[in-house]
Amino acid sequence: MNRNLTIDRLRGALVIFMVVGDYIAGIQFVPSFLKHAPDLGLTIADTVASAFVFVIGLNYAPSFRRRMPDGTMVAYRHFVLRYLAFIGIGAVIAGAANMVGQPTDWGVLQSIGVAGLICLLFIRTPTWVRFASGVLILSGYQFVLDTSLLSTVLQSVHGGFFGAISWGGLLVLSTAVGDIWRKGLIPYLICCASLIVAAGISLVLIPVSKHRVSLSFILITLAISAVAFLIADLLSRNSQKHAGLLSWWGQNALALYLVHLVVLGIFVMPPITWWYAEASSWLAVFQLVVILSFMSLVAWRINKRRQSKTR
Repeated sequence: MNRNLTIDRLRGALVIFMVVGDYIAGIQFVPSFLKHAPDLGLTIADTVASAFVFVIGLNYAPSFRRRMPDGTMVAYRHFVLRYLAFIGIGAVIAGAANMVGQPTDWGVLQSIGVAGLICLLFIRTPTWVRFASGVLILSGYQFVLDTSLLSTVLQSVHGGFFGAISWGGLLVLSTAVGDIWRKGLIPYLICCASLIVAAGISLVLIPVSKHRVSLSFILITLAISAVAFLIADLLSRNSQKHAGLLSWWGQNALALYLVHLVVLGIFVMPPITWWYAEASSWLAVFQLVVILSFMSLVAWRINKRRQSKTR
């Protein structure tokens, strides 16, 4: 099956944004609107993780169906092992972070892993059922969050284990949005408009917070992701045969995410304030260019090796 380069490019752009966001998070001169909101509120950086989950959702159902001819249990086993691996890798990263003085109890990969397992429960249901299930998951999560678990969630990163339920609702909804996208431009435009309306209503009713993984945060970032993908799809329709830098990043997203953690450590870990936390603008830009250039080289190399194996 040929890859959809629009999805690869968007995924690649999101990984780049993740790398940039993680790098600038600890630099003092960078304005707060380019960093994650501490609790209530929404910044540019807060939208990236949601968009990444959205992109996973676009390919989730087709990827599952491609494995169905080998047997239903084979398909389920593949996805269970994949998302358990995400949880395991995330736990190792969290453990390593704690060992080097960067305490954390939860990570983005663990949230994706739990969300992927939740989504697996619904992936064979009709599109409308996944829409309804996603809304019910988010509504139930918000109710429990407001009534009993807010303090627990606020003590964790990315909402912790409980917050991963909300990420799961996002992934379930994203698979349904992906189904609509494959039906054509007009249905997808209607879908995007509906998501914008739902996001606006949720914004009035519920505070927006990535830290809490609130219902309003999920719906707003889902609408933003859907519209961003619409724009990317329209711009890419005449260049589906030509992969490029963003596609290289997108096709190797997990590998590059892991590589960036090691590379960032070289710049973040040295206890020299002028080198990172209090870095001047020119030094920060220089370091970021070095990081992105090196990782682009890694992405190109992985892609070249993959192409040589398929010839």
